[in-house]
Amino acid sequence: MANTTIERSTEGDIQHSDLLDAYRLMLLIRRLEESVYKAFHEAKIGGYLHRYDGMEALVAGIIPQLNFPGDYVLSTYRDHAHALAVGTPAREIMAELMGRATGCAAGKGGSMHLTDPERGFLGGDGIVGGPVPISLGVGYALKYRKQGGVCVCYFGDGAMNQGGVHESLNMVGLYKVPVLYVLENNKYAMGTSVERSTSQPDFVLKAKAHGIDGELVDGMDVLKVREAASRALKHIRETGEAYFLEITCYRYVGHGIGDDNTKAWKTYRDENEVDEWRQRDPIANLYRYLEENNLITREQSDKMDEEIKAEVAEAVRFADESPEPPLDSLYENVYS
Repeated sequence: MANTTIERSTEGDIQHSDLLDAYRLMLLIRRLEESVYKAFHEAKIGGYLHRYDGMEALVAGIIPQLNFPGDYVLSTYRDHAHALAVGTPAREIMAELMGRATGCAAGKGGSMHLTDPERGFLGGDGIVGGPVPISLGVGYALKYRKQGGVCVCYFGDGAMNQGGVHESLNMVGLYKVPVLYVLENNKYAMGTSVERSTSQPDFVLKAKAHGIDGELVDGMDVLKVREAASRALKHIRETGEAYFLEITCYRYVGHGIGDDNTKAWKTYRDENEVDEWRQRDPIANLYRYLEENNLITREQSDKMDEEIKAEVAEAVRFADESPEPPLDSLYENVYS
């Protein structure tokens, strides 16, 4: 697997500040996920969680191009990165993971159900394929109310075998609603490879069968993700019709905390495969591009990284010191 250099976009004018912002966001996602792993093993986080290491470009290349308020984001249970990208503070995310009252869902959602509707994030969903039917409703509401917004719906390759997903895509194609589908194809549905789980691995073809146009994108290259998302969003805003991006990527850790860096992780993936994908790390790729174009130095990158680590450490402290939700708030509506 070749280690390709990111090339400058030919689709639109990408500002240098946008690239630096994307780099910082990707670093923040990676550092937060690393801290989450540590906090879980210190028994500070209960339940379950799923990390995004290696998939950062799928968020950094798309969500910063959205218009808030007005646009909306839906995600799977692997949702920490999406919350960060819409602007949810790291401290509120960490507090939610620890089940504290200061969390973005008042400590009631946890890792798989982060939510921040005021910033346009309608939440993570613990059901495989769960966000897709919801996106149909959100997209239809946007069309009905003539608000001009777009709903971006992230879901995984394993979800593409769910009946509710295809029923929803059929209606989205039929009713022409403004939804951008982002299929996070990280090659594995939990521990089952795409080759072993689906007879037709061309997911763009499946979307087109429902009347939704789309394309395949390299998710290890944030500029290619950004270019494709720019085209897709323009198409949706001009036509009101949905678009589908199958974005190939790779998670460097296990499916969830249960097989994260354990022997179980090695039962379905070869270490050489992981090493090959690590050579295409999206953060390292973007750094090389920035350095080669004199947009950042190693010293500036290191300083940025240290600032991010301090931000994450502060988020952990904030969560540690925050109270748990009172028992009498159990049935209260967090967003009423």
